[in-house]
Amino acid sequence: MKTNRWIVTALAGIVAANVGNLMAQDLAGTWQGTLQAGKELRIVLKVSKADDAWKAMFYSIDQSGQGLAASSVSLQGGNVKVAIAGVGGNYEGKLSADGGSITGTWTQGPAPLALNLTKATDATAWTIPEPPAKLKPMRADVDPIFEVATIKPSRPEAPGKGIRVNGIHFSTLNTSVVDLISFAYGVHARQIAAGPAWLASDRFDIGAQPDGEGQPNDRQLKIMVQKLLADRFKLAFHREQKELSVYAITVAKTGTKLTKNESDPNGLPGLGFRGLGNMVVRNATMADFAGSMQGAVLDRPVVDQTSLQGRYDFTLNWTPDEFQFTGLGVKVPPPPENAPNPDLFTAIQQQLGLKLEAVKAQAEILVIDRAEKPSGN
Repeated sequence: MKTNRWIVTALAGIVAANVGNLMAQDLAGTWQGTLQAGKELRIVLKVSKADDAWKAMFYSIDQSGQGLAASSVSLQGGNVKVAIAGVGGNYEGKLSADGGSITGTWTQGPAPLALNLTKATDATAWTIPEPPAKLKPMRADVDPIFEVATIKPSRPEAPGKGIRVNGIHFSTLNTSVVDLISFAYGVHARQIAAGPAWLASDRFDIGAQPDGEGQPNDRQLKIMVQKLLADRFKLAFHREQKELSVYAITVAKTGTKLTKNESDPNGLPGLGFRGLGNMVVRNATMADFAGSMQGAVLDRPVVDQTSLQGRYDFTLNWTPDEFQFTGLGVKVPPPPENAPNPDLFTAIQQQLGLKLEAVKAQAEILVIDRAEKPSGN
């Protein structure tokens, strides 16, 4: 009987230990901590579980009250992993034995930063600010123009280059007319023929605002840029077909590894770079992705042949070579032998489940018939 009592006592201890482990494995709740990223940024992670799957919302409350949905959340053996594809961020940490804290790091770029999280109570939880009011979309049947548009020659010493939409305000930095045509008509620079040399060499900064109410969608934005080119640059062209060397994007045999974004099907896409070879894509179609790759990264047109519908969030990390990013005017050195990331073609297949290959294909080209330097503001 003494032996039996010992066995019962031992079993009770094992059960208690297992219950404690199960409690420690409960990730649901509000987690918060401070990230040292040049300045202190308070981070809040709200985790829940539904249908046996973890879900999370990520907030950087000193920057915005707008939350970002995690693309994946996992908890295995006390190891916590959270991916935020919308900003190219990843959190990895270790859950404490009592389930009250996580010791970990946040990675958004080349260097991980320490981010230790503590489970908050109602009394200790930080207040998440109200997110900015979402702009009402412009009516789909509106055919807008830029009501106000300023065009100025870029300062030669000004760094950077790009096109940006902030609310209803459209702006460009160090963009050529070729850049604007590429954006407005979805073509690569190689698909623009004839015209004066200054179309590619002269750079302009543009600030513009539409005449209609609400935020324009992607189609309306490009229509306004097309009208701006015709009105202020007197652009006229005709279309022809020509066989060109292009890159085709297809789905790899392994299938895609993309995270679908269904939050804002009519919203503007977000595509940008956090350094060369670190691309963050949010709420973008495959056509958006192809357009960004041909405009900034690759030296020839990129054709979407995936047949994938909808919008996606993902991050792509690769080691660029000396033939890439010429569209941004950047001179990339040859990749080192011990590069931390694969080349672009390998990265697209491994990280996205897509395939990028060089092919010959018939493509539309825009032949410039007329263009003038912009009129005064």
